[in-house]
Amino acid sequence: MAHISGTERSQLLLLSEAVDDYVGLDNPVRFIDAFVDGLDLDEADFRRAQANTKGRPGYDPADLLKLYIYGYLNRVRSSRRLEVETRRNVEMIWLLRHLKPDFKTIADFRRENRSAFRQVFRVFVKLCRELDLYGRELMAVDGTRIKAVNSRDRNFTKAKLDKDMRDVDARLERYLQRLDEADKNDSDQAPCEPSASNLQEKIASLRKRRARLEGYRAELEHSGDDQLSLTDPDSRAMHSSTRVGVGYNAQIAVDTKHKLIAEQQVHNKVSDLGLLAETAEAARHNLGVDQLETVADRGYFKIEDIEACEKAGIAAYVSKPVRGSAAHEGFFSKDEFRYDPEKDVYICPNGEVLRPR
Repeated sequence: MAHISGTERSQLLLLSEAVDDYVGLDNPVRFIDAFVDGLDLDEADFRRAQANTKGRPGYDPADLLKLYIYGYLNRVRSSRRLEVETRRNVEMIWLLRHLKPDFKTIADFRRENRSAFRQVFRVFVKLCRELDLYGRELMAVDGTRIKAVNSRDRNFTKAKLDKDMRDVDARLERYLQRLDEADKNDSDQAPCEPSASNLQEKIASLRKRRARLEGYRAELEHSGDDQLSLTDPDSRAMHSSTRVGVGYNAQIAVDTKHKLIAEQQVHNKVSDLGLLAETAEAARHNLGVDQLETVADRGYFKIEDIEACEKAGIAAYVSKPVRGSAAHEGFFSKDEFRYDPEKDVYICPNGEVLRPR
């Protein structure tokens, strides 16, 4: 029995004459095209929104924005992969009308218009609000860690710099001692000469490294920050539990009606503490309401932050964390003890009275 065979590659086919026939009327790329065409890119502060009258024509920021949004929706974020999609993806060919920008043009557009992207996001939120896609009553705030291009080896704290400098000093001392021993034994013997030359090179290399570390420490003290990242200056070292070495802390507020994002922010703070009020208040402003309820996990529990939410008209529901070694070891936490002001004693959950000594 023969296998299923395909069509001969040289067979002539009667295909549609227009690319538009390959994209359905309900395809999301049609919404992307209509949404971007309705934006005022000049008002959103996109670079080169107005075409130059001289020189070689450049790409329209609207076309590059369509490309960027399409890649975001389909989880294609690399500029090189986006360049490949413009040559083989029928939806992309339809969206860009056969335009094929190279990866550097795509990357430069993304880098030069960071602030303008936030304006596009707010216009999209406004559109969803007009279409009644937001419940505007309850939202959830949470954060995630995004990995940066900066490795841990190129991220420094004061403690790490001090440790590295101590290690360099110890290695320098060890090499200098070995160099002295080589001189004492017999400086005229040929076998000692390569070893001494090798030690001299290592010593010179360590001294250069120590000078770099001193420069990093001076830069860190001058900046006033607690960390210094060389490749991506704004990134910070995250907790090991997040599996992200050096990166960013992205905060997202999601409306509960259709799970649409109402606000997104990117911070370089390692912890979520202190970010609830800022994120929730921005989301409330985007949704255009005076009162709003929000929920968050215990990582956001901070009394000052919850009070700031209440002043801004936001009712925050945050679970209180159980902190302290006693709770982790199975003992009662402080919140479970009741104070009797008349007798000036504490009563434990078992009913026992604790008196001051």
